[in-house]
Amino acid sequence: MTTTESTTDWAGEPAPADSAGWVARAAEVAAVLASDAVERDRAGKTPHAEIRLLKDAGLVTLLGPAEHGGGGQDWSTAYRVIREIASGDGSIGQLIGYHYLWAWAARLVGTPEQIAAVEEQATRERWFYGGAVNPRDNDLVITEDGDELVFNGRKSFSTGGKVSDVTVLEGVLAGTDKHIFAIVPSAQDGIVFNDDWDNLGQRLTESGSVEIRDVRVPWAQAAGYVDKEFRPRTYNTLNVPLIQLVFTNFYLGIARGALSTATAYTRDRTRPWPYGGDNKGSATEEFYILDTYGDLQAKLWAAEALAERAAEAIERINAHADAVTPEERGHAAVLIAAAKQRAVDTGLEIGTKVFEVTGARASANSVGLDIFWRNIRTHSLHDPVAYKRVEVGRYALLGELPEPTWYT
Repeated sequence: MTTTESTTDWAGEPAPADSAGWVARAAEVAAVLASDAVERDRAGKTPHAEIRLLKDAGLVTLLGPAEHGGGGQDWSTAYRVIREIASGDGSIGQLIGYHYLWAWAARLVGTPEQIAAVEEQATRERWFYGGAVNPRDNDLVITEDGDELVFNGRKSFSTGGKVSDVTVLEGVLAGTDKHIFAIVPSAQDGIVFNDDWDNLGQRLTESGSVEIRDVRVPWAQAAGYVDKEFRPRTYNTLNVPLIQLVFTNFYLGIARGALSTATAYTRDRTRPWPYGGDNKGSATEEFYILDTYGDLQAKLWAAEALAERAAEAIERINAHADAVTPEERGHAAVLIAAAKQRAVDTGLEIGTKVFEVTGARASANSVGLDIFWRNIRTHSLHDPVAYKRVEVGRYALLGELPEPTWYT
C-alpha cells in the first residue's frame, strides 16, 4: 500500500489516550510513508497525500486543546512523534515538526484572547501550518492602512508552501522597529509560492521561495498587540530552542530510518565476503558488519537519550513560560545545542557507513539508501553546527550560557 493509495482510516477508532498511544499511531503512519518513500522522493510531487495522512491520523492536532478535539499532548510527545514520522520519511518529519512549532507560536507571542481563538479554530479545522519566517532574509515590510496591516516582500524559504492551510508571516512596521507576526490563509492571491525548491534532500518539504504581495491582516490579529502596542511575553525565549530541538529530532528519526533500512537489507540481501580467510555462511555473521552496526546503534541510542534530556528541560520551562529566567532558558539552550550537534554527526555517520555493511548492490537507486544522508546533509546546513559546538564549548570552558538570537 502506497501513501497515495493508503486507505488507513482512524476515524472509527478512539484517539490515543496517552503519549505512548500517540507515538504508536505515529509509527503506523511512518510505516505507510516508508513503503514508497524512495519513489515519492524521486518524483518530487507536492505532498498533498502525505499531509492528508497526517490529518487523518490526528497527528496535526496533537498539541491542540483536548476540549476542541485535539490531542492535548506536550512537547515531549511531539518530539517523539516527529522522530517516528521522520524515520519513515524525513521530509514529512520536517513538515510535521515545523507545523508543531508554528501551531504553538501563538502561545509564545499572542494575547490570551488571541491564543484561545486561534487554537480553537486551528484544532477544529485541522489547520496545517507553514511559515515564511527566515531571519537571514530582509524582513517583510508592513504598512498601515486604517485598521489593517499590509505585508509585502519576499522570503527565500517557506516550508509548508502549498500544502499549508495557513502561513505565519513576520515583518517590521515601516518607520519603526516593531516586529509583527500574523497568521494568514495560504490560499490567496497575495501569496505566491514559486515552486523553486530543487535541493539535494528534503525534497518534499515545499520549502521554496514565496512572494508576499499586499497581504492584509486586521490589526487585531497582530500577535501580541493590544491597541497597536506589543505586550511582550516569551518570544525568542522559547520559540528558537523549541525549533532547534525539532531539527534534532527529525535528524534522529532519519538516522533511525537509515539504520532500519540498512539492517533489513543486510539480513535479506547482503552476501558474506568469500575471500577473507575466515569465511562466513551469512553476512549477519561477518565480524566487521556486527561491529559496525553495534557502533552505529550505540551512537544513535546515546544521541536519542541526550535529545530526551533536552526535551525534559524544555518541558520544565514550558510549565512556567511567562516566568522563565535567563538561566533556565540558557541551560535548556546549551543542552539542545549539544543534542543537535550529536544528532547531526551521528546521522551523517550512519547515512554514510550503512553502505559499508550493505554492499555494492545496495548503492542501486532502487534501494534508496542515499535518501537518508541527503536529507540530513541538506537540512543540517540550516545554521552552522560549528556554532552549536562553540556554544557548548563556552559553557564547558567558561560557564557562559548562550544568549538568545534568531538561531539560539
